[in-house]
Amino acid sequence: MANIDWYRVENEGEVPSPALLVYPERIIRNLQRMVDIAGDVTRLRPHVKTHKLPELIGMQMSMGISRFKCATIAEAEMVAGSGGKDILLAHQPVGPNGVRLRFLMDRYPKVRWGAIVDNLDTMTTLGKIFADAPRKLAVYVDLDCGHHRTGVCPGEEAGELYRAIAHAPGLEAGGLHAYDGHNHEPDLKKRTELCDGDFAPVLALKETLASAGLMVPELIAGGTPTFPIHANYSDRTCSPGTTTLWDFGYMDGLSDMDFEYAAVLFSRVISRPGSQRVCFDLGHKAVSADKPEPRVRMFGLESAQSVVHSEEHLMMQCDHADDLKVGDGCYGVPVHICPTVALHDHAWVVQDGKAIGLWEIAARRRSLGV
Repeated sequence: MANIDWYRVENEGEVPSPALLVYPERIIRNLQRMVDIAGDVTRLRPHVKTHKLPELIGMQMSMGISRFKCATIAEAEMVAGSGGKDILLAHQPVGPNGVRLRFLMDRYPKVRWGAIVDNLDTMTTLGKIFADAPRKLAVYVDLDCGHHRTGVCPGEEAGELYRAIAHAPGLEAGGLHAYDGHNHEPDLKKRTELCDGDFAPVLALKETLASAGLMVPELIAGGTPTFPIHANYSDRTCSPGTTTLWDFGYMDGLSDMDFEYAAVLFSRVISRPGSQRVCFDLGHKAVSADKPEPRVRMFGLESAQSVVHSEEHLMMQCDHADDLKVGDGCYGVPVHICPTVALHDHAWVVQDGKAIGLWEIAARRRSLGV
């Protein structure tokens, strides 16, 4: 099979559309690239929100990665059930989620469990929930280093919160969590300058805590765009996520990062409504609509323009529309893979050019057992 058509499956007639396809050999190469950039598997705490797959956790563990970061209780439960040893819920547990996290600790007592907080009230509640737990909950102070989504600014308030965690029953100070998801600067040099500037107050806080005799066991820094930057500093744990599967949003925007597409959308032409127009069965329910158009880039139709994108349909206009007929299969990559994966119950596994089976995207659900 020609490399240009690496994504194509010989038995596409057996695959209902729309479908998500994953390519294990490409995933493994992406994982190895992550390890190479980090320099040591112990410096990685990859985010699982991109893939939500037990099989991919298994791949990472086979490479020596044992620490993970997740966004939901379901993802945390999926990782624990897949053998993860150290799991951080990087989403402040409010409402019943604190109790659900405690249930997971009771069910998996050998796992080191962690969570992030950015205020004293949440910390106090967690302290009560975990006061009689089989082991202490590792709590990290969530720092706002410029994203302005969650977290407390690195400074006196953050320091007071960290001190309170260190002395709270049922809790232990796990360290600091600083996500700079706002930094998508395409130029690596400029991205690095922004990253270093954003992290100066974080490092100052860490130094202040250390001077006060408070240990900071771990500084979890960044996501995917700043991963290669933080990897240059040995005092940080890196938690990239999209690097496992990749998408064309990052392929276009982060040209310095050498990852490859490892997940593809398979769609079929369901109508030819006029000259130079083609309609695919790739609506909002199959590819995430959280980004502006284009939301998917079709192989061989890269110049096509989206005309209408609705729940079940994707209407595109392209110069090669006359070459397509109703029923033809086409392949494409989403601009944002993470929420796209969450729209599918299963992923078809492609090996040696054939779709050979299904992987359940287990953690797309809000609840598994807890």
